[in-house]
Amino acid sequence: MRDLKAVGKKFVHVMYPRKSSALLRDWDLWGPLVLCVSLALMLQGGSADSKDDGGPQFAEVFVIIWFGAVVITLNSKLLGGTISFFQSLCVLGYCVMPLTVAMLVCRLVLLAGDGTVSFIIRLIVVGAMFAWSTLASTAFLADSQPPNRKALVVYPIFLFYFVISWMILTFTPQ
Repeated sequence: MRDLKAVGKKFVHVMYPRKSSALLRDWDLWGPLVLCVSLALMLQGGSADSKDDGGPQFAEVFVIIWFGAVVITLNSKLLGGTISFFQSLCVLGYCVMPLTVAMLVCRLVLLAGDGTVSFIIRLIVVGAMFAWSTLASTAFLADSQPPNRKALVVYPIFLFYFVISWMILTFTPQ
């Protein structure tokens, strides 16, 4: 129960990002794992009666998220960041939450129909959640970097969440 409360508090920190070390203090990877699996399952795209089980798609999403987070963390450490490896993975993983919510909204919008209006709604939702994820993660990670290298750390974070956002925006159920 104690771990569930800690995970819930970290979700609240991502919902209302502010410069705080509370998310970094007690890192865990349970929340990021749940978010990554949820997002990968929603992006899987196969219907129940299809012959394709969606295994490779699930693995691709899972690997992209975790490999991307590891590369960003290594970049941060090599640029002189003071944050630990697992603290950075924790922050990057928890900040996938807005994009997971965007995927849920996009799936609901796609149930109503696929057209220009649907795409515009999905574009607005995914764009807003992309900005939220990027701002939330940089609010936590930017202070751990030397001032003259913050842009070198923020750019890969931007690309990481952009790739995930692109996968969500271009998702079409089969």
